[in-house]
Parts: sequence; structure tokens; C-alpha cells
Amino acid sequence: MNIRVAKVSDAKDIQRIYAPYVKNTNITFEYVIPSVEEMAKRIKKTLENYPYLVAEMDGRIVGYAYASLYRERHAYLWDSELSIYLDEDYHGKSIAKALYEKLFNILQAMHIQNVYACITYPNEKSEKFHQKFGFELIGCFHQVGYKFEKWHDVIWMEKSIGDKNDVQEVIPFSLLSSTYFELI
Repeated sequence: MNIRVAKVSDAKDIQRIYAPYVKNTNITFEYVIPSVEEMAKRIKKTLENYPYLVAEMDGRIVGYAYASLYRERHAYLWDSELSIYLDEDYHGKSIAKALYEKLFNILQAMHIQNVYACITYPNEKSEKFHQKFGFELIGCFHQVGYKFEKWHDVIWMEKSIGDKNDVQEVIPFSLLSSTYFELI
């Protein structure tokens, strides 16, 4: 398995992975599958400030994970929301674990302090995955998303990845030294 920074040219593969989640699940609350062009815009925008990673096996992109700004206010710059999606045929192969480990390393280098996961509830698989990484449940929004003619709850989980006694300015992902990636 190879994990690398996503490129805009990966948009078609990322869309291929994401499409079944939009069409068949309540894991995402999007109703319409984003176009390849829209996925390319999202990748480009994310990479300006946050990491967007893909996992490849046998030359095929089989999963991706990225971080994003948790909230707009300046005091939230040290917080990041995470997203992760795997190709349906590649679950159970430690891909998600590898993606998150790399993502955490990068976020720590950026001086991010806290990471959050927003999970449609119930989703036992995702909950257990995040618990294994040390995430803790912090709250539930009841009947907050409406999809497939049904209301869905959303839970939030959090994990501290920084040193609260050593708060440094956040380094945008695009400004991290390229030599840093040789270390992860």
C-alpha cells in the first residue's frame, strides 16, 4: 500500500469511491453525487490549508482521508474535522488505519491540537474505528439530517493530538516543507 498526497487529477477515482456512499447510505448527507469537476475543486481547496491523502494498492486508489477547518472563527484554527472513505471492496485491509496514522502525523506537524469526527448514528463500524484511535463521544444531535425519507442522528467524537501547553501558530498544509513528507 502507498499513501500519498492527493492530486487534482485523482478526482475521478475519489468520485468513484464516494459515489456509493451518496447513492446508497446515510453516511454522507449529500443527495447528489458531486461531478468530477466538483471533486477536483474540493481537493484543490482542501490542499491549500489541510492534508488530503489517498491510499493506493496495485496502482489503484482504494481510499482517501482529509482534514478540514472545524469552524470559521480564528480561535478554532487549532481544531480540524476529519473525513475518510474507502472503496467498498477494500474494507478490512487496514487502509483506514494507515490513512489516519499519516493524517495525524501531518496534523501534528501543522500544530493542530484537536480532531473531530462527525458520524451518522448509528454507525457501529465507524464508532469502533474512532474509539480504537482514542476518540471519545462528546455529543449527539438528534434528527439533524434527513435522507432516504428518514431523520438521522449525528454524533461527534473528539481526540486531542497536541500539547495544550505548547500552542504554536498553525502551519497551513501547503507551507509544510516537502522534506517533511519523507519522514511520514
